[in-house]
Amino acid sequence: MKIIKVIGSLCLINSASAFSPSLCLSGTHKSSSLQADVAEASSDVAVIATDPKEAVKLFGRLAEKYIMLDASAGMCCYSACSDCEYREPGGGYRMADQSSARPKWIPTYDHRAFGSGKEHTTKWSTDIFTDGPAVTKEQFVERLINMEFVPPLGGPFLAKSAAVIEDESAAAALFDILAGDKEKLTRHRMGKEMKVISGGEEGVTWNHFSAALGAK
Repeated sequence: MKIIKVIGSLCLINSASAFSPSLCLSGTHKSSSLQADVAEASSDVAVIATDPKEAVKLFGRLAEKYIMLDASAGMCCYSACSDCEYREPGGGYRMADQSSARPKWIPTYDHRAFGSGKEHTTKWSTDIFTDGPAVTKEQFVERLINMEFVPPLGGPFLAKSAAVIEDESAAAALFDILAGDKEKLTRHRMGKEMKVISGGEEGVTWNHFSAALGAK
């Protein structure tokens, strides 16, 4: 995993519209009224870039084959009723839960239970937060590395024997993404930030995870 420092000309885009023309400022076209802002904003920007194989080593430790989704969807009879409230716009159904042959999702919850009696506690909540609701960066990295790896759905394929983590930088970068500027990461915050990474979905897929770590 490497950190790329991006330094260059600054493009100021009108935030009112994504399609508004941008104003790119080079060294010869700086407006004096904007010099102070440019000087402040031109500080280095850290961009995360991770080897996809290193990222999949983490994903294969955190991802699961089972995820619980919408408790109310379990009430559907799945008979293609024309007025079904559980149908998706694209024609599919809202599902109460889903399973996969290989680990596919990192659930954004630590524990979930339905009135039907189904419940699920996630690997990350038990394997990382082993003795309390918060961990330091050192604890997070150590415990994540020691989690069992199972070849996941998505990313470059790695056999279990090839998934030993020797470079801890990707795991450390994941902590920084989840914890922000905090010295410790709480179980609650990890679930909350996973929800952000997933774009509001109940589980983080490889596409979400690789984008967050810059694994291209």
